[in-house]
Amino acid sequence: MKAEAKTEETAKQTVTAPVPEGEREFNWRQCWYPVAFLQDLPKDSPYSFSLYDEPFVLFRNRDGKLGCLTDRCSHRAARLSDGQITDGKIECLYHGWQFGTGGECEHIPQLPVDAKIPANACVQSFTVVERQGMVWVWPGEPEAGAGERIPTIADLDKPEFDSADYMRDLPYDQSYFIENVIDPAHVFISHHGTEGNREQAQALEMEVLESSVEGIKGRWRGMRNPNGSWSNLDFTAPNLVLYSFSVAAGRSGGIALYSIPLGQGKCRMLLRRYANFLSWKIQLKPLWVEHLRQSKILEEDLQVVVGQKSEIERLRQPLKELYLPLKTSDTLVIEYRKWLDKFGRDLPYYQGYATSKLGSDSGECGGEPVLLDRLSQHTQLCGTCSRTYRVTSRLQQISVGAAVAMAALAIVADGFGSKIVAVSAFLSAAALAAVAQKVKTHFERSYTRH
Repeated sequence: MKAEAKTEETAKQTVTAPVPEGEREFNWRQCWYPVAFLQDLPKDSPYSFSLYDEPFVLFRNRDGKLGCLTDRCSHRAARLSDGQITDGKIECLYHGWQFGTGGECEHIPQLPVDAKIPANACVQSFTVVERQGMVWVWPGEPEAGAGERIPTIADLDKPEFDSADYMRDLPYDQSYFIENVIDPAHVFISHHGTEGNREQAQALEMEVLESSVEGIKGRWRGMRNPNGSWSNLDFTAPNLVLYSFSVAAGRSGGIALYSIPLGQGKCRMLLRRYANFLSWKIQLKPLWVEHLRQSKILEEDLQVVVGQKSEIERLRQPLKELYLPLKTSDTLVIEYRKWLDKFGRDLPYYQGYATSKLGSDSGECGGEPVLLDRLSQHTQLCGTCSRTYRVTSRLQQISVGAAVAMAALAIVADGFGSKIVAVSAFLSAAALAAVAQKVKTHFERSYTRH
């Protein structure tokens, strides 16, 4: 079946669910945000993050309870995340003020022994919970943070489902990430050989089933097979894009792509691939190996999105003037940008389809180059990969040292047999050092197209 590509101007307009004016407000503070996977959270040191450039810090008390505070000491505004955990309290590195998980100031070394700690020495605290192996923070009023509103994945509560998780910091706003992953059409081209195949690039039938302040529900399928099954693709505001699929009776899975707006020009993604089949593959494959594969997939888009963002912010024109969308590929992308037009006006910044609110640093030229390195954006954040990287680095150092020692031994050895043994040991150590260096490089450098 041959489909005629249509621009948005000639396409049938999307019908969105009516939303009363009183509900057309999106308060970014009244939402749950996924901060990190529990496997990547340090046990005995502070963990810093931000939401729309507002700094926060996580830490555990002596009972293992998580606390989330504003990352700013009430004394002289030093960052609490630069400090340490002392007896289950977070201690400011500057003057040693200590705070509990509720934000209360529990110790000030500079006060006389009999002096009372001032009530206004406390630091603002926020609701934080652990759910489905992730840390979730509610940055609004605590009483409004109902746990049932956390956008978890129902299948992950079932024992037959297994998942592989991956986290990455990205050098562009959250909206660019969501636009990228809510677009199934690019997979066939951009991820050829990894997730897609250029031969399968085709017109897509795409439908928006519902659009409201809570998000967008959609589905898509290829038009080469008009009777093919639909794949669901949903956006749950403000931070989840979910692909869900079924491959046979009782066999299903999905890809959950969470993100948080760290600040203007940066966001964090937390990806979960899950399924109730091929569990052995998920369980037996080392997580760091899967992370190297996932890093390459993400980096196939990374430079493209960075360039797209730079050009859009340089031109400072509405997207509706820059984009030439097709109904057969871009329906959900445009629906998301229009969602920002409708509900994003109270966000600190946003880029909708017809409207936008950009910060003062957007669109400026001559700034620092964007870093596209895997080391700082993933390896150092990931508990599994950071441990593997340290082990690999150490193995390389030991192997180089052993190779040098064996080379020296081969030179001074008297007997022919001793020289053969020393040379063989040298070659083995040198080969191991080369392999370790190659693996180490994979944890440091991003994939680039040639």
